[in-house]
Amino acid sequence: MLTSRDLCSVTWRKSSHSNGDGGNCVEIADGFPGLVPVRDSKTPGGPALTFATAHWTRFVEALRQGSL
Repeated sequence: MLTSRDLCSVTWRKSSHSNGDGGNCVEIADGFPGLVPVRDSKTPGGPALTFATAHWTRFVEALRQGSL
């Protein structure tokens, strides 16, 4: 299980589809085998969610295909 301490020093990155106007964006952190930490870019000090890598991959693929 990840804790807030585990995530305090990671490098977060925004989607390449995000624009620079501070809109609705999510950020993810790399470096956690099997997990994808996700947070709201507008509240970087707020909570982060973690997803199994396989589930996150299916979610992103469904977005790309327009299934959601």
